[in-house]
Amino acid sequence: MRYHQLGEIPQKRHVVFKDANGKHRYEQLFGTEGFSGVSSLLYHIHRPTQMIRFDKPYDVSPKAAVEKNITPRLVQGFKAKPTDDFLEARTPLFFNNDLIMGVAAPRKSMTDYFYKNGQCDEMLFIHKGSGKLKTFLGDISFEYGDYLIIPRGTIYQMEFDTEENRILYLESFSPIETPRRYRNKYGQLLEHSPFCERDIKVPEYKAPIDEKGEFLIKVKKAGMIHPITYATHPFDVVGWDGYFYPYGFSIHNFEPITGRIHQPPPVHQNFEGNNFVVCSFCPRLYDYHPDSVPAPYNHSNIDSEEVLYYVDGDFMSRNHIEQGYFTLHPGGIPHGPHPGAMERSIGQKETEELAVMVDPFHPLNLTQAALDLEDDSYKTSWLE
Repeated sequence: MRYHQLGEIPQKRHVVFKDANGKHRYEQLFGTEGFSGVSSLLYHIHRPTQMIRFDKPYDVSPKAAVEKNITPRLVQGFKAKPTDDFLEARTPLFFNNDLIMGVAAPRKSMTDYFYKNGQCDEMLFIHKGSGKLKTFLGDISFEYGDYLIIPRGTIYQMEFDTEENRILYLESFSPIETPRRYRNKYGQLLEHSPFCERDIKVPEYKAPIDEKGEFLIKVKKAGMIHPITYATHPFDVVGWDGYFYPYGFSIHNFEPITGRIHQPPPVHQNFEGNNFVVCSFCPRLYDYHPDSVPAPYNHSNIDSEEVLYYVDGDFMSRNHIEQGYFTLHPGGIPHGPHPGAMERSIGQKETEELAVMVDPFHPLNLTQAALDLEDDSYKTSWLE
């Protein structure tokens, strides 16, 4: 991530910084790995440590209904019921020790509380809806096709324009980063990367809110939500600078890498974390060798799981796939195009498919919600 600066900051770090009336600003290091990881320096109107009350925490950790799975699965994500509240709308479907993945269909904006994930980076993919991600570092407008990458510790609210919202979410116990092979040793995205810094939506400046009172922040830590009431508004940051902040990226700005013959999934990689990758399958020209087979070849998932989330278009390797569907192809068995899909692809020139793929390198557990949304016929759908 590149350096970014917003608002008022002193010329040097860790020095006296006052407003026009001589009142002190309060500096806060916002970062990871103690004092050695990526970070930003924030300057508050009030001390960010003023906590009034700690209410009883409650458990939101996902529970496994199926462990040690080897069965292909199809989960109909759009059948998850909409819920008013943003956090209550989250329906975890798959998880392991590296990540939690699910869907959410929140109807209402967050107005009564703020949220902070204190243990995971978050990726929110906006499938339906638009609005604004409001954070203590500034605001990011979002719309259909946007990824929102929210680093752990970010205090935020989601403001939606309508009640019709669908979100694919991923919580990562490690930082969510751009692929290392697309960055040089200075962190700059390389010329052959399928996206660049110009595509990144950085936070926009929002005037600080100077308010005292009672402000509820729901903090997630170790699978529990801890309701904590603060004495001042958390969005009182007058300025900040650094490398640690939320950002947005539109899947429509991903530039697919194509070739004369079929390119393997790593060319579609968009993000990565510890023991998983995230790929964006976007509209693109098909392979241009005269005898090319555009459909993917059969392959064995031996060391990883494959989860595909279908966003839009006609996914050429699958039959009877609709928006919001997940397919899970577990490690240990081969998978490939549905019967007839390979043959249909031959001679085709382009695809309009849009999908998000998450490949975890360790097995996934399934929740009861995933089983409730499952189409059980999928596992035998390759039979001719």
